[in-house]
Amino acid sequence: MSTTFRRPGLVARDHVFRVPLDHDSPESGEIEVFGREVVAPGFEDADLPWLVFLQGGPGGKADRPQSTSAWLGRALQDHRVLLLDQRGTGRSTPAGRTTLAGMPPGEQARHLGMLRADSIVRDAEVVRKRLLGDEPWTVLGQSFGGFCALTYLSSAPEGLREVLITGGVPTLTGHADDVYRAAYPRTLAKNDAYYARYPSDVDIARRVVDHLAEHDVRLPAGERLTPERFQTLGIQFGQASRFDALHYLLEEAFVAGPSGPALSDTFLRGVDAVVSFAERPLYALLHEAIYCQRTASRWSAHRVRAEFGEFDLAGAPRVNFTGEMIYPWFFDQDPALVPLREAAELLAAKQDWPHLYDLDRLAANDVPVAAVVYHDDMYVDRDQSLESVGQVRRARAWITNEYEHDGLRTSPAVLDRLLAMNRGDA
Repeated sequence: MSTTFRRPGLVARDHVFRVPLDHDSPESGEIEVFGREVVAPGFEDADLPWLVFLQGGPGGKADRPQSTSAWLGRALQDHRVLLLDQRGTGRSTPAGRTTLAGMPPGEQARHLGMLRADSIVRDAEVVRKRLLGDEPWTVLGQSFGGFCALTYLSSAPEGLREVLITGGVPTLTGHADDVYRAAYPRTLAKNDAYYARYPSDVDIARRVVDHLAEHDVRLPAGERLTPERFQTLGIQFGQASRFDALHYLLEEAFVAGPSGPALSDTFLRGVDAVVSFAERPLYALLHEAIYCQRTASRWSAHRVRAEFGEFDLAGAPRVNFTGEMIYPWFFDQDPALVPLREAAELLAAKQDWPHLYDLDRLAANDVPVAAVVYHDDMYVDRDQSLESVGQVRRARAWITNEYEHDGLRTSPAVLDRLLAMNRGDA
């Protein structure tokens, strides 16, 4: 049964769809996939083309429309929008330590292995046919959503009117090692930019690391905050809206305690909000798997890091923060991940991941594709993205340094330009 609500600027209607967990074996059981249909007021019954939004991640639920934000306001001018919670996220059947608790690790890993882009695309096709019948729709893929869009083009292009990708063109053939070997230098460059803006934070960050090494400091959930977990706060550096957040945490890091300087509750609460995977366990569990095609990741980010001594904490005068990297020790230190440690190890060792991209089909593609490639993107490599765009027929790239990875959410001009590119107006 659908639920409808209104708020200024939009009308929303909720949908729940039942789909097979394993599309190749429907008898294996079903899960739910949730989507929220959004339209501008007064256009509830209008015959508008549909646009389905695929969120970044992996493991991110779709936007919750609290207002007609930058991209959504622009999309609602001429589309009916579906905000799709990808399987395992949000109001779709969730996957995490609680819901998977009754399964042995092997079964957990099998279930989690069904939550990649190939299954997300097959869900989307079920949803499209139930809502639109034979009509194609537009896909807007943000970050990992762009990865899914290219899988969509590879497996079900007949369902697509056009494709729009923002900061999400992956390597089509590279190993996860290639991804992280390119990512560490980009992350180091973001550290340089951060400390150029806030030079006094060099000393404060070093003090925090030294304090954590010498004291048992606990986060709100009760686990210890270690130096290496603090170091992961650089994940924010790739977004214009979050680049300065670390500075505002550090400026309130220390307070006077009974035995000397102590880390403040304000600081610890802010750190926990960034480093905890309680709200997005799939981000940690599947992050390296999204690059795997007949290969195992074998904790790629952890292994490749050994090539970049700039991120060593011991004795370094400057703390260089890491970015979008997942490490095996996350599953020892984060309470949301600890119960899934064995499943994570099985996923890291898995070698028979199916292919996500059909290079021949992409080379013959006839669906218009417009992609923005952010020149200084910390999360997705520019050169790898451009190489992939060149392998997709009818794909055009807009390269810009005006925006960071969150450009879609900061300016309606990003979506407006992509739509214009596919119309031939830009």
